[in-house]
Amino acid sequence: MPINPAPPQQIDRQPATLKRPRIKRHQIVLGLLFILPIPIFLTSLAMGSVSIPLGDVITILLGGIPQKESWSDIVIQFRLPKAITAVLAGAALSTSGLQLQTIFNNPLAGPSVLGISAGASLGVALAILGTQLFGISLASLGAIGSYSTIFAACLGAGIVTGLVIVVARRVQSSTSLLVLGLLFGYGTGAMVELLLYFSTAEPVKSYLNWTTGSFGGVTWEQLPIMSIGILSGLILAILVAPSLNPLLLGETQAQSLGISIERLRLLVLVSSSLLAGIVTAFCGPIGFIGVSVPHLCRGLLRTADLRWLFPAASLVGGSFALVADIIAQMPGGRSVLPINSVTALIGTPIIAWIILHQQRNLSS
Repeated sequence: MPINPAPPQQIDRQPATLKRPRIKRHQIVLGLLFILPIPIFLTSLAMGSVSIPLGDVITILLGGIPQKESWSDIVIQFRLPKAITAVLAGAALSTSGLQLQTIFNNPLAGPSVLGISAGASLGVALAILGTQLFGISLASLGAIGSYSTIFAACLGAGIVTGLVIVVARRVQSSTSLLVLGLLFGYGTGAMVELLLYFSTAEPVKSYLNWTTGSFGGVTWEQLPIMSIGILSGLILAILVAPSLNPLLLGETQAQSLGISIERLRLLVLVSSSLLAGIVTAFCGPIGFIGVSVPHLCRGLLRTADLRWLFPAASLVGGSFALVADIIAQMPGGRSVLPINSVTALIGTPIIAWIILHQQRNLSS
C-alpha cells in the first residue's frame, strides 16, 4: 500500500504583528508642553492697558502694518522684550530649582536657598542706598551708570556664589551645605535691613519697588546680555542632567556608578547660581517659580526622570511666568501688580491640588 505523505504543515501567511513602542504619558504631555507657550506668548503681546487684536499682533510680528501704527511701537518696543524676558526668567528659575531639589534631595530647595538672591539684593541695596550712606553712586561711573542696578546685583550674587563654591569644596554633606547657604541668606538679609533702617524714605521706596520683581525693566539693549547668561546656565544644566538621574537612587548608588558627587555638586551650584543670579539682577527677586514649577512638572508628567523633567521645567516655567505677567498687567487697566504676589496667588492652589492629588493616588 502506498504510504500517504504526512500532511504539509500549515503556514501562517498572515504577517507577524510588530509590537509598536507604547507612547508613555510623559512623552505626550511633554509634546503638548512644547505647544503651550506659543498661544500664551501671543496673548501676552495682545493684552495690557491697550488691547490689541491677536490678528494685528501676528501681522506686526510678520513685519506687516496693523490697523493703528501706534500698536507696532507698543508690541515691538515694550511688550515683546518683556515677554521674552518672562520666558527666559521662568525657564531659568524653574531649572535652577529642579537642580537644587535633586542635588539636596529637598522638595523645598529653590534658587534662593543658597543666598544667591539675597546677595544680589544686598548689591542693589548698596547701589540704591549707598549714595546717601557712603557717598557712593554707581550712576556716576560712566558706562556702568545705565547698568548700575544690574551690575550691583551681579556683583553681590557673584560674591555669595564664590563663598558657596569655596564652602562646597570643604563640606562633604549636602545637608550641611544647604544649612550654610541658608545662613548666608540670613546674614546678607540682615545687612540689607540695617541699610534700610538708616536710610530715608525715598531710596527705601526705590529699593522696595525693585524687590517686587518685574519683567518689564529689561530693554532690547540689555536683553542679549541676559540671554547669554541664562542660555549658558541652561546648557550647563542639560549637560549635567544625565549624571543627576543616578543621584535619585542615593549618593552611595551614584558613586558606585562612577559619578563624582563633589564634582557634580559643584557643577550644579555653578549652573543654579548663574541662572538665579542673572534673573535676580535683571528682574529682581522673583519668588515661588523656582520652588513650585518642578513639583508641577512632576505632577503633570508623573515621572522622576530628569531627562524629561528638565525640558518640561523650562517650558512650564516660561509659560507660568508669562501667565503671571499677563495677570499682573491687569488687562484694560493702568495699574501693575507686584509679580511676586501674582505668582504666589495663582500658583499656590495649583501646586496644592497636585500634591493632594498625588497623595490620594498613593493611598488608593
